[in-house]
Amino acid sequence: MSILIKNVLAVLEKDLDFSIEETSIYIENDIIADIGNADYNADVIIDGKNKLAIPGLINNHTHAYMSVFRNYADDLPFSQWLFDKILPIEDKLTGEDAYWGTMLGIMEMIKTGTTCFTDMYIYINETGRAVDEAGIRVCLSRGLVGTGSDEGGRRRIDEAKQEIEYWKGRGNGRISFIAAPHAPYTCDDKYLLNVIEFAKEYNLGINIHLSESRSEVVEIYDKYKCTPTEFLNKLGVFDLNTLAAHCVYLTDNDIDILAEKNVNVITCPVSNLKLGNGIAPITKLVDKGINVCLGTDGAASNNTLNLFKELQFVTLIHKGTEERADVISATEGLKFVTSNAAKALGLDDKIGKIKTGYKADIAILDIDKPQFYPRNNLLSALAYSTCGDEVCTVIVDGKILMKDNEFLTIDAEKVKYQISKIAERLLQ
Repeated sequence: MSILIKNVLAVLEKDLDFSIEETSIYIENDIIADIGNADYNADVIIDGKNKLAIPGLINNHTHAYMSVFRNYADDLPFSQWLFDKILPIEDKLTGEDAYWGTMLGIMEMIKTGTTCFTDMYIYINETGRAVDEAGIRVCLSRGLVGTGSDEGGRRRIDEAKQEIEYWKGRGNGRISFIAAPHAPYTCDDKYLLNVIEFAKEYNLGINIHLSESRSEVVEIYDKYKCTPTEFLNKLGVFDLNTLAAHCVYLTDNDIDILAEKNVNVITCPVSNLKLGNGIAPITKLVDKGINVCLGTDGAASNNTLNLFKELQFVTLIHKGTEERADVISATEGLKFVTSNAAKALGLDDKIGKIKTGYKADIAILDIDKPQFYPRNNLLSALAYSTCGDEVCTVIVDGKILMKDNEFLTIDAEKVKYQISKIAERLLQ
């Protein structure tokens, strides 16, 4: 199929910076084939008047199925939220629940311009099934917890291997994988070495929660006499391409290690704020040249999967805490959810930019809205004025998933019905 987006304003990245140009974008099959030439007889023509085309946003840390727990356990301290509320109810989930929860999460992400996400979950194949049907792009990771001699831990690694074999070659390359040891406090040193061995066998990177709370830092120091970052580094985790989520409590030495090992830090500012876990030192990380990306975390702790909300927070909170209006600019924040995020996944030659030869992963915003007038600086508007509901059309891998706010690959009413039944069963 071919698609022509005619006479649209587009966010293009040139010479490591963004520009906005009025242009036309021609898509052939799954690839952006041409930018600038409108002289094509395409199967589908999209009128770009009063529209802004942006690279599809990339959510590099979430748990999509946890949309089932949205607004369930709010305003609680982190440990109480996790151990008293979320983990017990998570144990009641079935694989079918996880499928519908993931589908709801995908709906919200598509609706707000996300075309790719990195997911950590507990049920194999259910996230893949939802992704395959919906048509979005994903990096999958079955969450791994255990000890070196733990039968359950070995079973989880075996499940992750089974899932990789099952989805190999499916989805036209939209589905990739990463190994996901949950956190230093749920995986001991011997188990982490087992995960490293698994990751090397399958040529995978690592997706892990790191230094999310003060209690984690204390627990790891009491057990290993070092920080969580030092602990993972000693084991060799960072010798693999690592996506480290949160990274709120870091020493200067931790930051030096992350920089030296080229660790990708995925900041989740809204989740960290809501759970009272603090604010990650993002300005320090950027100054050290660390590749910073954005994630929403799950809807149980956020409570949305809207990256525009996350983009606004990450570009504002550091200005306030550091009393410097020139830190984490709108442009820098936009890179966190596009080119930086693609780089973290090893896909920076395929996604994260509207560029000839790249995959056709594009979100189109209706900017004929009050918040976009006057159009003094549309890059700033993406960070400071956009809510997310301006997204009207989403294309992934050259396929239109949502057009004029209507889902084309998802039965939205069925998803909402199923989610309501699941919540009624689990929460009452």
